[in-house]
Amino acid sequence: MTLTDLMLKRRSTRKFNDEKITKDELDKILQAALLAPTSMNRKPCNFMVVERKEILNKLSQAKDHGADLIKGADKAIVVVADTLVADTWCEDSSIALTHMHLMATELDLGSCWVQIRLRSKDGQDSEDVVRDILKIDDHYRIVGILALGHSDDIPKPHTLEDIDKNKIHFLV
Repeated sequence: MTLTDLMLKRRSTRKFNDEKITKDELDKILQAALLAPTSMNRKPCNFMVVERKEILNKLSQAKDHGADLIKGADKAIVVVADTLVADTWCEDSSIALTHMHLMATELDLGSCWVQIRLRSKDGQDSEDVVRDILKIDDHYRIVGILALGHSDDIPKPHTLEDIDKNKIHFLV
């Protein structure tokens, strides 16, 4: 599969079945995260793998809308970035999440990026909610959580015809 094929195939999956992610699959996804580039190679991101159902259920309630799918996932990976290491934590976290999302696609797993940054739960910052659930310090920031699992409901790939080339502007 070419990189273009992989990017076309990558789709967000919000329904998961009961099949477990294998250790090998999880290792490959985490390896992809660790291979993600970071500004000045500072590597501020940490990856908290959540497998316990009670924690997945709590994370599924970390924001007002769009996190429910986490409770149905086999695992979730919370990307936690240390702001004392790099001020590019948002960009670095986003790249790592993208790498994991693409690796999950290559492995034919379902995955969905659940945004936490700039979201809220009943007026409380969702990052604070996640920090409280995971018992992590305030200097860590959370851009998002990647929900993972096997799925019978992965949408069909995009096609190159789906691309909106009107978004490209040449300045000559």
